[in-house]
Amino acid sequence: MDKWLWAARFFKTRALASRACELGRIEANELRAKAARDVRLGERLRIENESGKFEVEVLGLSHVRGPAAVAQTLYRETEASREARLRAAEERKAMQPFAPEPARRPSKRDRRLIVRFRGGD
Repeated sequence: MDKWLWAARFFKTRALASRACELGRIEANELRAKAARDVRLGERLRIENESGKFEVEVLGLSHVRGPAAVAQTLYRETEASREARLRAAEERKAMQPFAPEPARRPSKRDRRLIVRFRGGD
């Protein structure tokens, strides 16, 4: 599963794909998928990554990461999934003018406070 997700260019590294599987962000036929699981043709996958939520049908198998044009032939995204992602992108774009822009770059102290606020070390 993690190799296919990486080869289909849903994640930049296999480690990120594997981590997404561990966190339950990948579902195959409405069941949580493990990183070591085999991908089968015709399977429906629900993938959640930083780009959004995808619902795809597997059309091809690959364990080698190739060009983006080749990667797009490995799956077909459902119309509902595509429309939902486009709608979410439009909403983010519409809300952008309402987000205040910082007056300056964060200082070292500001960065430490931001990291602490987000729950980091």
